[in-house]
Amino acid sequence: MFESLQQGIGSAMKTIRGHAKLTEGNMRDGLRLVQQALLEADVSFPAVKDFMARLTEQALGEKVLKSLRPEEHLIGIVHQELINLMGPVDHSLHLRGDVTVLMLCGLQGSGKTTTCGKLGRMIHERGRKPMLVAADLQRPAAIQQLEVIGGQLGLPVYADKEATDPVTVCHNAVKQAKQIGAEVIILDTAGRLHIDAELMAQLERIDKRCNPEQIYLVVDAMTGQDAVNSAKAFNEALELDGVIMTKLDGDARGGAALSVKAVADVPIKFIGTGEHMDALEEFHPERMAGRILGMGDVVSLVEQAQQKLDQDEMAKQEAKLRKGEFTLDDFKKMLGQTKKLGPLNKVMGMIPGMGNMADALGDVDAEKDMKRLVGVIDSMTPEERRNPTKTIDQSRRRRIAAGAGVEPHEVNELVKQFTGMADLMKRMSSMSLRERMKTMQQVAKGGMMDPGGRLSKQKQSTGKRLTPKERAKQKKLREKEKRRKKRDEKRKG
Repeated sequence: MFESLQQGIGSAMKTIRGHAKLTEGNMRDGLRLVQQALLEADVSFPAVKDFMARLTEQALGEKVLKSLRPEEHLIGIVHQELINLMGPVDHSLHLRGDVTVLMLCGLQGSGKTTTCGKLGRMIHERGRKPMLVAADLQRPAAIQQLEVIGGQLGLPVYADKEATDPVTVCHNAVKQAKQIGAEVIILDTAGRLHIDAELMAQLERIDKRCNPEQIYLVVDAMTGQDAVNSAKAFNEALELDGVIMTKLDGDARGGAALSVKAVADVPIKFIGTGEHMDALEEFHPERMAGRILGMGDVVSLVEQAQQKLDQDEMAKQEAKLRKGEFTLDDFKKMLGQTKKLGPLNKVMGMIPGMGNMADALGDVDAEKDMKRLVGVIDSMTPEERRNPTKTIDQSRRRRIAAGAGVEPHEVNELVKQFTGMADLMKRMSSMSLRERMKTMQQVAKGGMMDPGGRLSKQKQSTGKRLTPKERAKQKKLREKEKRRKKRDEKRKG
């Protein structure tokens, strides 16, 4: 998501930083690269034109051109303008005290039925009782699909397989909701392969008969500017309250997400980021702007961690780390927890400073590598997992490699990396959140961990030696670590 846009804006910032003195001329060169990046990401031309007009007016101001760090001023301006382009967004579902009706509409194939289930799950987690309504009588098996989704989520589904009029189905569903105590009903309406008068007339009848509190258009981000055009047409007919954009985890260039508010005057309210039922998130323009500019999105990552990770297990692991305990079994559990957050590249892209490391992975299959690491750990005895550096000799290494189906040197590399990570994790357990983030960013900028858990003296990505200032900083960190170890030894003694 937004990879081409991230790279394009990143190139523009590098161009501006490359000049010893910033002038109006080379600033304009950088702004042209920003404009090119937006157009290549499939952002609509009118939106780009307005965006660049506002950006240019501020970027060529005297305050920016004569500042000591003009590129930082420019990034701040771009960040704010991206937020203005996509927002503001009201995330409230406007739920009433009695039965609230939410209506989903959109073209066929946009992911409307699946989104209906995701939204129902989100509402249920917020303490309300939703009911899904199968009002799509056009698409074969649409009713059955919604019933299956409802069964998986444990949510009631209203369906009438004999009905021919979706307006009647929706009206009867409201009556049924009151009888079973449902507080929110979500209408899964029919779609078409294209916008036509019959579709719009049907949706307008449902709107007038059921008076939904909110109407959301579900659009496929992969369709690019067609999604924006659809939003504009549907909004003119129904007065939409928001857009739910699906498939933003795919190869979408992201232009639709940046264009829909500016062109169709409808905010994106939620985004679908995967196939699972929990892959529906609130859309926050400021967080998305941060991702586009490589600033990460720690807030969303923390929210996902709180929802998806086993908090009791995390508390146990942190308690063990504070006691100086960290084994390969703990490492294996950590890998399992990390996997719950989604693909590794996505997680790393949400951490400030780690976007470059995610890019460096390229086509590396992180999921496959994780499985191989787990296989190696599973081939060890309990004692070997507790203390690998002291117990795993050459013969044991060969035995573990044979059991895991890997080469012996891979076992050796795992042990070395684990030793460095164990020391780093123990040190981070006593740090504040700010110190942890700073340490992670140091690793992300290319520093490799040696077996002692320290950053090596050479950059991983470029092979260049650190500057004198960086070496002095590393020396201070090592001295600080030595003093900490001495204090720990005195306490144990």
